[in-house]
Amino acid sequence: MKVSLVGAIVRKDTKEFVRNRFFVFLTLLVLVAWVAVFWFLPDDVDETVRIGVAPSEIGALLPTDGETTAAGMSVALFDTEDDLRTAVGEGSDGIAAGIAFPDGFVSSIAGGEAPTVRVLVPAGLPAEIRTLLEGSVNEIAFAISGSPPPVNLTTESVILGTDRAGAQISLQQQMRPLLLIMVLMVETFALASLVSIEVQQRTVVAILATPVRVTEFLAAKGIFGVGLAFSEVAILALLIGAFDVNPAVIVLVLLLGAVLVTGFGMIAGAYGRDFIGTLLVAMLFMIPLMIPAFAALFPGSVAAWVKAIPTYGLVESMIRVTVDGSGLVEILPVVLLLAGWGLAAFAAGAMVLRRRVATL
Repeated sequence: MKVSLVGAIVRKDTKEFVRNRFFVFLTLLVLVAWVAVFWFLPDDVDETVRIGVAPSEIGALLPTDGETTAAGMSVALFDTEDDLRTAVGEGSDGIAAGIAFPDGFVSSIAGGEAPTVRVLVPAGLPAEIRTLLEGSVNEIAFAISGSPPPVNLTTESVILGTDRAGAQISLQQQMRPLLLIMVLMVETFALASLVSIEVQQRTVVAILATPVRVTEFLAAKGIFGVGLAFSEVAILALLIGAFDVNPAVIVLVLLLGAVLVTGFGMIAGAYGRDFIGTLLVAMLFMIPLMIPAFAALFPGSVAAWVKAIPTYGLVESMIRVTVDGSGLVEILPVVLLLAGWGLAAFAAGAMVLRRRVATL
C-alpha cells in the first residue's frame, strides 16, 4: 500500500467535502445548535420532595424547626389547612403535596381515637408518593401514641443497577452522549453521500484506472471517514465539557465511535442510489444506533437488548467517565465491546464497498 496515494485520495475527499456547501452548513448548524441546547439545559438536580404540613403546631412533634430536609424529603409548616390547600393547588414554593392534621389530633390519638387525616395531593402526582405520605401519617400516629406498630419488620434494601441516590445525573449530563452520537450520525450521512456520489458518477472507476488499488481506495475512505467524524465530535465534546474528566479516555472512546459510524457510512454509501436513497439507508442505521443514548435519559436498569446495540458501549463509557469519574480500567469491558463493534462495522463496510466497486 502506497501512503502517498492514500493521502492524495484523502485530500481529494476533503476538498470535495469543503466545497459541498450543504454538508458544511449542516456541520456548522449541528455544532452551534447542540452547543446551545446543551448549555441551556439545567446542570443540577433537586432530589428533595417538599411536603407541606398543617397546622404548624404539629411541627413541635416533628424533627423540624420550620423546614427540615432529611432522607430526600423537605417539610414546610403551614398555619392552617386552607393555606396548605392553596400552596398544594398552586404548586407554590415547590410544595409537591401536603398532610392536613385535624384539630385536637394529638389528644385524639392519646385517647385511643382514630381521627381523619387529609393527604392533599395534586392531580398527576405519582401514586408511590401518595402511598409514602399515607404511610408517614401512620408512623406519626404510632410515635405520638407511644404504641409500637402491629408488626415490626426487618427490611433490607437491595439496589439493582447503579445506585445514584444523592448523586443523580443532571439533564445536561444525560444529554451529552445523545448529542455526541447525533453528531456522529450526521457525519455518517455525510460520508455515505460522498461515497454514493463517487459510485453513481463512476468516479471510482476513474480513480482505479490510475495506479491506485482497491485496498488503497478503501483505506483512504476509512481514514477520511474516521477523521471527519472524530474531528467534529471532538470539537463538540470540547465545547460541552466532555474533556473535563479523563480526557485521554474520552479521546479513545470518541475515536472508537468514529470508527464504528464510518463502517456504517460506507455501507450506506455503497447501497445508496441517489441522495434520498442514501438518506433512507443511512437512517436505517442512525435511528437504532441512537436508542442507547435515549435510554440513558430514563432511570432504571438498561434492558438486555439495548446493551446489544453497537453504540451502547459509547454511551455507557461517556456516562461513567464524565459523571462517575471512572478510569479506563473500570470501563475496560464496555470499551472492548465498543472496539469489537467498531472493528466489525468497519470491516463490514469495507467489504460491502469493495463488492460494490467490483460491479462498476
